[in-house]
Amino acid sequence: MNRTEINLCKGFIYTLLAGMLATAGLWRCARITQPQGGPKDSLPPVVITMTPAYGTVDFKEKRVYIEFNEYVQLKDQQKEFYTSPFMKKTPLVSLRGRGIQVDIKDTLLPNQTYSLNFGRSVADNNEGNPYTGLRYVFSTGSEIDSLMMSGYSVDAYTSDTVGNVFLLFYDPKADSVPERDSTVFQSKPLAVGRAFPNGIFLVENLKPMDYRVYALEDNNGNRQYEAGVDRIAFLDSTYNPATMPAFDIWYDSSRMYLQAQPQILMRMFMDEPSKRQTYSSSARPMKNKIQLYFTAPHPKIEELSFDSIDPGAIVTEYLTPKHDSMELWFDLSKIEKMPDTLKGRIIYHGHDTLNRLRLDTVQLKLGWKAPPVKERKKPKEGEPEEKLPNPFSVSVTPSGTVNPEKHIKFAFSMPLAMVDSSAIVLEQILDDEPVKGAKPLPPSLKRPSQPDGQDGKNTPAKPRKTKRIPLHFTQDTLKIREWTMSAAWKPGARYSLLIPAETFVNVNGEKNDTMRTEFSVADPEKFGTVLLNIQGKTPESEYIVQLLDNTGKVTQERAHLTTGKYTFRYIDPGTVRIKVIEDLNGNGKWDTGSLTERRQPERVELFVGPDGKEEINAKENWELEFDVNMDELFAPMTMERMDQRIGRLEAIRRQKMMEEWAKRNQDKQHNHSHGNTNTGNQGYGNQGYGNQGYGTQGYGNTGYNSTY
Repeated sequence: MNRTEINLCKGFIYTLLAGMLATAGLWRCARITQPQGGPKDSLPPVVITMTPAYGTVDFKEKRVYIEFNEYVQLKDQQKEFYTSPFMKKTPLVSLRGRGIQVDIKDTLLPNQTYSLNFGRSVADNNEGNPYTGLRYVFSTGSEIDSLMMSGYSVDAYTSDTVGNVFLLFYDPKADSVPERDSTVFQSKPLAVGRAFPNGIFLVENLKPMDYRVYALEDNNGNRQYEAGVDRIAFLDSTYNPATMPAFDIWYDSSRMYLQAQPQILMRMFMDEPSKRQTYSSSARPMKNKIQLYFTAPHPKIEELSFDSIDPGAIVTEYLTPKHDSMELWFDLSKIEKMPDTLKGRIIYHGHDTLNRLRLDTVQLKLGWKAPPVKERKKPKEGEPEEKLPNPFSVSVTPSGTVNPEKHIKFAFSMPLAMVDSSAIVLEQILDDEPVKGAKPLPPSLKRPSQPDGQDGKNTPAKPRKTKRIPLHFTQDTLKIREWTMSAAWKPGARYSLLIPAETFVNVNGEKNDTMRTEFSVADPEKFGTVLLNIQGKTPESEYIVQLLDNTGKVTQERAHLTTGKYTFRYIDPGTVRIKVIEDLNGNGKWDTGSLTERRQPERVELFVGPDGKEEINAKENWELEFDVNMDELFAPMTMERMDQRIGRLEAIRRQKMMEEWAKRNQDKQHNHSHGNTNTGNQGYGNQGYGNQGYGTQGYGNTGYNSTY
């Protein structure tokens, strides 16, 4: 289909829709005069006239009036209404009679095609049914620019569709420095479009010229890009709509707006803002804990010291991967007395007011006052004294069946000052009799344990047939309060774990009570297994593979994978998707992009199985094997590949619609069987899928945000 055919088809669609809506509108008006109980008004208003006419050339007016077949209202116009190109002074949109009046406040550019885009801001006055996609186009020159470009916007990391983003088309000559992209900061776009809620966009009224294309998620509504606030996307090359492949356009009756076959893909990412490095603030929430905050990542600290405090008594914990927030814990066992006012200093590399990096010194003075202690009630004569709960706290996961590949995780409320891992007793149970008095480790241990006797009465326990198992108790290299207990687990076997009192001592000097539990190790036959035969682009190419459940949650992840065979065990039965990240710098994590450096985010793709689906059905004791060719998975994005991806999303959406329709119909029949005679006016036939807005609801929990 060539450009002329596309425009003719689009004009035919608009004309056909206008006739259908006008006819439906007349029928609807007749229905409104009927007694109450008739069908609900679900049709948008219909345009009667536009003054000056749509498509006026040599435009010199300052006012546009659009009349409808009924009274209308304006909704969210500041968010929905925009002009292409953006105007410095936003036009004033107001209601006048049965129409809307637009007063143009800005000075218009010569020989420029303009469009006023109302989004969903215009709706009928009675039921609020929106007129989606209303536009008014005019030109200050002798002709209307008529070319179009279509595309699809997605999140670069999650692959979820991103709707309602602005598409900005710039002159390539606007930025002459290829190494540093300043286009969106220093230039104005020549044309602007906006994606539909489902991520598809159709940008109209373009010239036959090369454009530099960007996508902007304008979260603060100022029509300007702010790093760290708005997601952004850009294309590496320039694109001319006159030389792009032909594409199809059609009207989606369920969403009630146009759809288009996408030509380009915009991968949205959140760029890290450039910040000046300065010391921000500090706090002392506990006697032996202080918090320090900096304004930029990875502060370079030359000295951090405190009066009368041995540096060896300080444990540093970073609260973020960027190290811009940190907690300092003071080990009370190594400090004679913590002062009420803690004095110290920080010498670090910070920026001055001229943005120059130089050494800066901050004097610290942090006070702390112990909170008042509630006076304990004295026991009556002959009654035992009330025993306070042990403040030592630790969370243990899992509390039941252990995955032998994930082991047992301990998360302590404070860093540990001492660990006697040799005191921990792990035994494999060789008989079938359960341990009396053994309980799963609770999520948070704050109370004294039961007596050491297994029946809770200090009576001798019946001997059991067990075998002592060597274990390793290791601290996480990044999260210093998290530890892992690992062992050579035997699948399906049962174990008992005894952690004697005072095995752990934290920096507050608090000690654990005796902890005892019994658990089993997961049997691999009750889970699914996936084998991946990875063929990398090169022998050195590295990838990150994630397994996602049906909610989009990452259940397993492995980094630094190269060409070879990899086995993923202990997969819960159900729907699984395989996400692959092309780890270009081999750092074991996904890296976002940079607009100013013109660096794209690392590419993420979902593996598609031989059946053409992203979903894999994992079953108990089933082993699935797949070949993953990275040259194919990360091949250049084409219209065909985007069509296939969108088709898969559309199939999921239709399935969801059918399931909801079936449920609605079942509820309707149930209500009817109970004598409810009003359900007929509540069915899908009168409400319509289009007015329920499936495109804007999305299925975020399945990884398809704002889906088709």
